[in-house]
Amino acid sequence: MEAPMSEPAPLFIDSARYFGAGRPERLEDRLSITVTARAFPPYLDDLKEDWVASVAIPAFRTLERRRPGTVGAFCSIGTGTGLDALGAIEVFGARRVGITDVHDEVVSTAAANIRGNLRDPASVRLLAGTGDLLSPLASEGPRFDVIYENLPNVPLDDGSQLEKDRVSSSFFPARREVVPEDLKANLLTLHYVALVQAKDFLAPAGIVLSMLGGRVPLEVFLDMSRLAGYRPRFLSYGWKIQAEAEDVLSGYAAWQRHGLGPFHFYHEPDVAAAFAGLDPVDAAANALAIERDLAPRSLDAEAAYAAFKGGERIAHTYAVLESALE
Repeated sequence: MEAPMSEPAPLFIDSARYFGAGRPERLEDRLSITVTARAFPPYLDDLKEDWVASVAIPAFRTLERRRPGTVGAFCSIGTGTGLDALGAIEVFGARRVGITDVHDEVVSTAAANIRGNLRDPASVRLLAGTGDLLSPLASEGPRFDVIYENLPNVPLDDGSQLEKDRVSSSFFPARREVVPEDLKANLLTLHYVALVQAKDFLAPAGIVLSMLGGRVPLEVFLDMSRLAGYRPRFLSYGWKIQAEAEDVLSGYAAWQRHGLGPFHFYHEPDVAAAFAGLDPVDAAANALAIERDLAPRSLDAEAAYAAFKGGERIAHTYAVLESALE
């Protein structure tokens, strides 16, 4: 007889350190976060590697400075642990929060993580649904001031790439929507479909925030937003060391050999020099020029993987794309 599976032990997170501010107003000082096997854990040893702590939260704070007090309703597509939604509650003071993901256990755990770490659980109305992008929330008819997505880049037309036993952000069904071929080739299908779906869920003056690893040209991101019917701009632009480099770089190299991309990466010193002294918000205003200056030193995916195997640290840029309806 098999022993019953034990519940995963919670991670304890210092709120002030993780969210990069003083004592939180709306969250507990010490978060207790349960991570299921189908959700990516936060990178607590080095917060620069953590997308929520190092990219999403600074973007939220930039948006709050520009539009103070205007984000009362927030939604996260593919929430994972729910830390993104907790960040929105703390930064924006959001009182109505939607979360979705593709597995029941991920959604239920994220909802518990959110409710269990609020100073006043009654202060937030939480809408949680399991399924495809925003569709699980459709019956509620909600409208959000900010819809946030940090979706994976995967070639959805090839069913062999989808494995149900992988983490939640690696499994999505084949799409029925019409997606421009260039966006498919650049692994942006999910980001594009999320933008299209978001039109039915945005409040007046609402926006979509897309977290995008800059492994394809920035103009492709801008075109994606325009094709979906939005007016785009970059909220922030920066760089990161490639996390889980063995798996990620080998995967991009394989996709490139099959005709996707090409994808670009950088040696760490080159990208660090290009962004030296630049705040990600300031860099966003000059993103296309920075990318143009970096182009002669870019590595395609196969070259980046070979350099990594040779012991080099490989980096990529990232962009937070703000899409407002036309």
